[in-house]
Amino acid sequence: MPIPDFTTFANRLRKMARHHGKWARRQGITCYRIYDADIPEFPLAIDRYEGYLHVAEYKRRHTLSEEEHRLWRAGCRQVMQEVLELPPENIYFKIREPQRGSQQYEKYGEQQKEAVVQENGLQFIVNLSDYLDTGLFLDHRITRQMVREQAAKKRVLNLFAYTGSFTVYAAAGGAVATTTIDLSNTYLEWARRNMELNGFTGPQHEYIRADVKEWLLHPVREKFDIVVLDPPTFSNSKRMLDILDTQRDHPELINACLKRMNPGGLLFFSTNYRRFKLETEQIDSRQIREITGLTIPNDFRNERIHYCWEIGRA
Repeated sequence: MPIPDFTTFANRLRKMARHHGKWARRQGITCYRIYDADIPEFPLAIDRYEGYLHVAEYKRRHTLSEEEHRLWRAGCRQVMQEVLELPPENIYFKIREPQRGSQQYEKYGEQQKEAVVQENGLQFIVNLSDYLDTGLFLDHRITRQMVREQAAKKRVLNLFAYTGSFTVYAAAGGAVATTTIDLSNTYLEWARRNMELNGFTGPQHEYIRADVKEWLLHPVREKFDIVVLDPPTFSNSKRMLDILDTQRDHPELINACLKRMNPGGLLFFSTNYRRFKLETEQIDSRQIREITGLTIPNDFRNERIHYCWEIGRA
């Protein structure tokens, strides 16, 4: 197989960068996807973060030799530099493979290249260099806004919180208290930094390092009005007592969340497992509404980037 012609890729990238750039400026967003594996020969996810690019190559079968693949990647970089008028040091290129366990959160490097980006009037710290992901999942931009719109005078629990972006949105929406839980001290501190960056401090914002699956087994001591549950597909972290398998475990996780919710409360449940099936008959709620289609942003071509539901507590 010869190395693909880069002209088609360059034209598509130019068109989509112009299109999404105009849309993002109108929305006040400085972090967004400009190319979403649009052309099969160029299976890349290209995200813009201010003046930087975060590029993930989706690993796939191809017939290029190792040298030809190296030249292909170099050609892709050259196109991005020229079309988007960016210096090479502002492009961070990674390979995305199917992830298991905590791999998606493992360190990629130690450059500590951080930037602050804007989204819906809020600011977030992203790390472009050191992890497979940047610390801000762009595909949940709309879901975060939904939480913000519901959060006024509410108590909000954010589970598997990662860097706390949902917590920031909840606080911005007027939440009276937030609880942010993650197994990683690194990500909890990152969540705290994101909150402080937006002016949200004080004892009403609690951060707990815990294995969420185990924490949900504890006796219920306080209840919440909104819960965000966005677990990894699978995790076997050494710091966990048990393996987490979201397809297998989601009814148990969801039901445990419902027990911690006030009447009228709302659970936002999401997963990016492509073959996920919600076991509605095992869930202790009849108020289940799939909102996937409402939560996929304009800049994502892949309509299966995640699945999302609202689940009510009667």
